[in-house]
Amino acid sequence: MSMYDTGLERGPANHQPLTPLLFLERAAAVHPERIAVVHGTIRRNYAQLRARCVQLAHALHQRGLRRGDTVAAMLPNIPEMLECHYGVPMAGCVLNAINTRLDATTIGYILDHGEAKIIIIDREFLPTLTAALAHCSNRPTIIEVNDHTAPHDASLGGLDYEALLAEGSEHFAWPLPEDEWDAIALNYTSGTTGRPKGVVYHHRGAHLLATGNVLSGDMNRHPAYLWTLPMFHCNGWCFPWTITALAGTHVCLRAVRGGAMWALMDEHKVSHMCGAPIVMSTLLATPEAEKPNLAQQVNFITAGAPPPEAVLFAMKEAGFKVVHVYGLTEVYGPSVVNEWQNEWDGLPNSDQAALMARQGVRYQALEGLDVMDPEIMAPVAADGASMGEVMMRGNVVMKGYLKDQPATEAAFAGGWFHTGDLAVKYPNGYIQLKDRSKDIIISGGENISSIEVEDTLFKHPAVALAAVVAAPDEKWGEVPCAFIELRPGHGATAEDIVAHCRTTLAGFKVPKRVIFQELPKTSTGKIQKHVLRATLR
Repeated sequence: MSMYDTGLERGPANHQPLTPLLFLERAAAVHPERIAVVHGTIRRNYAQLRARCVQLAHALHQRGLRRGDTVAAMLPNIPEMLECHYGVPMAGCVLNAINTRLDATTIGYILDHGEAKIIIIDREFLPTLTAALAHCSNRPTIIEVNDHTAPHDASLGGLDYEALLAEGSEHFAWPLPEDEWDAIALNYTSGTTGRPKGVVYHHRGAHLLATGNVLSGDMNRHPAYLWTLPMFHCNGWCFPWTITALAGTHVCLRAVRGGAMWALMDEHKVSHMCGAPIVMSTLLATPEAEKPNLAQQVNFITAGAPPPEAVLFAMKEAGFKVVHVYGLTEVYGPSVVNEWQNEWDGLPNSDQAALMARQGVRYQALEGLDVMDPEIMAPVAADGASMGEVMMRGNVVMKGYLKDQPATEAAFAGGWFHTGDLAVKYPNGYIQLKDRSKDIIISGGENISSIEVEDTLFKHPAVALAAVVAAPDEKWGEVPCAFIELRPGHGATAEDIVAHCRTTLAGFKVPKRVIFQELPKTSTGKIQKHVLRATLR
């Protein structure tokens, strides 16, 4: 034993579990009067936000929820969703923020698999929940939010959210996590099949990724952050905790609309926002009469397919600084950033766009990032041409997949997280994605499993073979394109295929293009998707 170990033990005085929950305690103590939340006519300071979150925690505790119980939320980017990111884990529970765009069958599966005891839901989504409950055996207690910016008369007889808060006390001595490895959130990702996997986050990872955003997002104290990225997506890339750590202002936005975004950016001097390339396109497509001249530069953090050159420089002209990031649900959202080098500013626009298309280098919070040959677990040559699989390791990698040990072990084989994404590595260490071994299509920031769409297509009586690939799209970044080989003697139109898909798939998963042709195959009969992709470029 080293002399640095003898008598130097960990204890309450010198070791506490890392958790992002203490960001709110500090902000409320140091900046109690600073505006924390803006939404419609609502203005709440940090003292008020903290009080409401603790009330939520106490109300859940009073109802018997304890460490490890799941609380689901189906909410847009409204203050109640932000409160869930603190109040739920303050009760020791795990927040399962559900994608409100999913189909009822998938939501029903999530409610069963995640074993939610309570679901906090905006009234707009109650019809979807009604349909989802028909597909699951779990019956969570329903808490209804009636947002004042979009009130709804619909009700399933659930308890009103404000009434739930009234059951709790802001003086509740909420418990810190027993261990920073305790689960804080459960997020579902489609993975390599249509069946969702439950990705489990821990307090330590959430704390570290949230602070990593500060460094990679070039953020100062008291940012004004516009909520365009859904908080249900990787817990809003951990920005519900990041903005609070800096005692910033959460500017809520129920639905992404061009004029509303511009007005809020102007009124609240928004400094940062996140979103898929579709949000950029929406901003730029806003009529000029609805675009005020912003007094400040806005940092726009985007992921997914890199923005086209024309969009990138239109954003620059409009007063935005674009930061390109990359990540997955399994790593809390963004964990790789295209860290811009000053010397690149003088390059031609086309060269800058090519450099921006690279995913980049690891976040400070990610300890390991490499492109490796998965067969021998060795790095590929950093020559910008040799392809391998992107692998990561460190404290912002998930705990694992809920109730799926085989998938967890496969994902962590060899001591690295296997992303399934194929990339090259350049001499300066920057990586660039080239393909996705998981065949995931990223459309408007949403992940679409091509296998799930193909399974639906195969259920059409006229379809003999089907292959779904990503087609470039100026608005959405990528959209699903279906190549179909029909059965002899059967006929179908593109409209027939789309209508068939709409009966079982969420709208964003439905193919936007349908092409009928004989599918290219290898000598063993495997469909050559790379040939199909090449026809779309």
